[in-house]
Amino acid sequence: MSFDLWLLFIPAAFAINILPGPNNMLAMTNGLRYGLFYAMKGGLGRLFAFVILILLTATGLGAILAASATAFYILKIVGAVYLVYLGYRLWRTKTEEIDTSAFTVSEKASTYKIVRQEFLVAISNPKAILVFTAFFPQFLVAESPMLSQFAIMGITFIVLEVIALFLYAISGKQLSFLTRTARGQKIMNRASGTLLIGAGGLLATSS
Repeated sequence: MSFDLWLLFIPAAFAINILPGPNNMLAMTNGLRYGLFYAMKGGLGRLFAFVILILLTATGLGAILAASATAFYILKIVGAVYLVYLGYRLWRTKTEEIDTSAFTVSEKASTYKIVRQEFLVAISNPKAILVFTAFFPQFLVAESPMLSQFAIMGITFIVLEVIALFLYAISGKQLSFLTRTARGQKIMNRASGTLLIGAGGLLATSS
C-alpha cells in the first residue's frame, strides 16, 4: 500500500468511524452516565469485535481477490457505489434530539457489563461486515500482498476507531452539542456523507 493511498484511506475511513451509529451513541451514553474512563474501557469490546470482523473479511476477500482479477475489479466498483450510497443516505438521514434527562452522572459501572454491551452491539451489526467488505477493497493493489495491505488498513481503522470512541465518550459531558442535538447530528452526517461520496466517486474512477 503506497503512502499516497494510505493518506487517502485515512479521511475516508474516519468518515465511517465518526458516523453516529449504535456503538458511538452507546459510547456517548456511557460517557454521560459513567465518565470518560469507563466509556473508554467499554469501548474495548467494540474494538475486539471489529478486529474479529476485519480478520474474517481479510481471510475471505484475500482468497477471492487473489484468485480473480475480474472479481477484484467488480468488487471495487460495487464497493465504490456502496460508499456513494452510504454518503447519500447520510445526507438524507433524519435527526432528532437525544433525551438525556434520565441519565445520572457518575453511576457505578460494571466494566464487564459495558465491555460486553459494546462487543455485542458491534458484532451483531450487519452493516459492519458490509462496510469492511465494500470499503477495504477500494484501497487494495492487486499486484501487492493482500495480507500486509489488510494489516495496514486494519490497524489504521482501529486507531481511528479509538479516536472516534474518545470523541463520543467525551461528548457525553463536554461536547454534547455535536451529537445530542439534531443540528449537530445533521452537520456531522453531512460532513461524513460528503467524504464518503467523494471517496466513492474518486475510487470508482481510479485505476
